[in-house]
Amino acid sequence: MRSIARNLRRVWLTYRHQSGNLRQTALGKRPNVYLNSAPCCSFKISSYPEYTLFPRAFSNPAANYRDGDGGDAGPLLEYERRIASGELKDGDDCQVETLQVLQRLFDELVELQDSCRLDRYTESGKASRSRWLWSRFIPLSSYSPVKGLYLYGGVGTGKTMLMDLFFDQLPSNWRKKRIHFHDFMLNVHSRLQKHKGVADPLEEVAGEIADESMLLCLDEFMVTDVADALILNRLFGHLFSNGVVLVATSNRAPDHLYEGGLQRDLFLPFIETLKERCVSHAIGSSTDYRRMTSAEQGFYFVGDEHSELLKQKFYWLSGQHTASPQVVEVVMGRQLQVPLGANGCAYFSFEDLCDRPLGAADYFGLFKKYHTLALEGVPKFGIHNRTAAYRFVTLVDVMYENKARLLCTAEAVPVELFERIVTVLDAQKISPRTSSRSMRTDDLDLCVDNELGFAKDRTISRLTEMNSREYLEHHATFQQEKASQEVNEKDFVLQA
Repeated sequence: MRSIARNLRRVWLTYRHQSGNLRQTALGKRPNVYLNSAPCCSFKISSYPEYTLFPRAFSNPAANYRDGDGGDAGPLLEYERRIASGELKDGDDCQVETLQVLQRLFDELVELQDSCRLDRYTESGKASRSRWLWSRFIPLSSYSPVKGLYLYGGVGTGKTMLMDLFFDQLPSNWRKKRIHFHDFMLNVHSRLQKHKGVADPLEEVAGEIADESMLLCLDEFMVTDVADALILNRLFGHLFSNGVVLVATSNRAPDHLYEGGLQRDLFLPFIETLKERCVSHAIGSSTDYRRMTSAEQGFYFVGDEHSELLKQKFYWLSGQHTASPQVVEVVMGRQLQVPLGANGCAYFSFEDLCDRPLGAADYFGLFKKYHTLALEGVPKFGIHNRTAAYRFVTLVDVMYENKARLLCTAEAVPVELFERIVTVLDAQKISPRTSSRSMRTDDLDLCVDNELGFAKDRTISRLTEMNSREYLEHHATFQQEKASQEVNEKDFVLQA
């Protein structure tokens, strides 16, 4: 009864607010209501009467109304502003179309933010505890009225940039989180360890995540680990039933996730769940914008003869600090030995970082402390070092996510590092054996691996961008801003 009374009161308050607004504008025709529309692509909500306003929209900076001196908000307008200021290059039709999809999602979330329970300040602890208590006795389900979005497409097409544009425009008071998929799953497994012994630890973890973030933005959604694959359906089933809205980017269409993986039949229900709760949108661009940078050599040196030069660059970046062996704390009490470290720079051989049983957790821990990596001796990849190739792909992903700087010596340029890594489809295109082409002429180091063959394009693209002038300048700016923020925080603590 209380719930019914509360809803009736909300309807009455909405009506009273609308009536007041209509009286105030009675001198002329009612102004058209726009939610975060951009000049070139209007998103006027025609499915609602023009006088239908939602109370929280008046006080929320994200829901601006276009009326004279009013403003606009949303990823589409921010995209146009950045292009006008020269921060971004003018994108193709595929990017603009994707931005329109993101803008529509943005508008819908702003409009239905109460129903989606996005505002962290209106979700009282008492209400949250009450829902938790009732859920112990009666299974509760509260799917969001807004469907999420799953963006997928080729490497370098701007998926991450577009999602970040969307995320950065969201109101600061919303329960939201933007995180790399690797980091997200590490966090999930860490939480599961804390809930050992309970009936359904995944339900507990999903409840915690939902309390923190009703809007979850996951970058680089890629399933390669069987442990992740087996829990995703139940995890996201709980998240979606808690009302979580998912926005994700990926190089793979939903139906191609975890293709060829172990026990994939147990993973298939997750694909159906994902397609049910998210709109899938393909970015059809064939342009790799990362390769449109200056593509200068940067700190990527080809050939073992440059090992001494790499060390000189490392010591130069270390400045007046003395490089020495260091230890980094990673997840669950684990430690990572750093051969040489100083002034935010770490020096590793490829064998120490990618030929040992390390994973995303170790790499994330490393780049919480260091912003620059000097990596010596990156080899060409094939069947003989397939596992090391997987680790190198993960390493580059983590570095790119953390805007870290890479110095390295390598056996070849990025494209040639992965030339022996192919997908099944690529392998089928290779001429079949004939009487003149026997097994002796086969490339015995050829690695046929769908997941790695698919991921290599992203890694090549990112290595190219990470050695461009634009990326290195952005890295320097990012570190300066971070250092300035840390100084301000220390001053604030001292003053307090």
